[in-house]
Amino acid sequence: MRIVFAGTPDFAASHLSALLDSEHEVIGVYTQPDRPAGRGKKLSASAVKQLALAHQIDVYQPDTLKSIGAQETLASLQADLMIVVAYGLILPKAVLNTPRLGCINVHGSLLPKWRGAAPIQRAVWAGDSKTGVTIMQMDEGLDTGDILATFELDIEASDTSASLYAKLADLGPPSLVKTINDIESIKPLAQNNEEATHAAKLSKQEAYLDWQQSAEQLERNIRAFNPWPVAWFSHNEQVIKVWKAELGSQTNSEALLTKPGEVLKFDKSGLHIASLDGVLIITEMQLAGKKAQAVDQIVNGQAQLFSAGEQLV
Repeated sequence: MRIVFAGTPDFAASHLSALLDSEHEVIGVYTQPDRPAGRGKKLSASAVKQLALAHQIDVYQPDTLKSIGAQETLASLQADLMIVVAYGLILPKAVLNTPRLGCINVHGSLLPKWRGAAPIQRAVWAGDSKTGVTIMQMDEGLDTGDILATFELDIEASDTSASLYAKLADLGPPSLVKTINDIESIKPLAQNNEEATHAAKLSKQEAYLDWQQSAEQLERNIRAFNPWPVAWFSHNEQVIKVWKAELGSQTNSEALLTKPGEVLKFDKSGLHIASLDGVLIITEMQLAGKKAQAVDQIVNGQAQLFSAGEQLV
């Protein structure tokens, strides 16, 4: 098939790479306009653009696909199929209907669960045991199109958003190629809207560690917000970022004697903090102006940084 690919970050580039190795012909690539990046704020090409140029494929970078000109350019490519992976622009109905077989999307969840911008992070945040990749026929809604195929993946108790992202980046490309090889014989399955959940965008404020939450939820938040925006709390008017933590043990009688946010101890085993219903042990954190470090290293030089009985807000 003659395929137009639309995507921007590394996750999308891995899918484009798989298409380039397939029997299909990528006739054009759409990606976001170059953006300032790095300390010098120089314009930087997306991972997808760099890969396309390396394979001498024409690259298109419109600010919008809503203009008549942009739509006419796409139509002139006479594509059989348009594949969209983390592109970042809205596709109007005219674009969705342009390729012979329409547009399909690779989404990092088991739809209809976690429609929206942050499906990988929300799966970790919610404590889901499984996630995966859904290949769907795109329509005008937000991840509401008919399902062509799903491919499942277990979420491990140690998975962060970063590790799960990497696993899905491995799972997605071969799943996509398999689906498009069979696409003309696949019977699309309508999503059950009653089972839909929304994967809202993350925010730095949401990553604030609220000690009134359960220890289990706090630990999941830390993994979900790694590598961005990174879970954090405030101590002596300084922001401390938290990269790793584990659940501690606490008896019911001990819980009655502590308040959420109370420091229980600070030693080489970690920073032990009481939560609503248990203990969170922070094992890796980042002090203001410093690199992330294991707590046992921080204790060596700053053993008095936290004191037992101290109350964190």
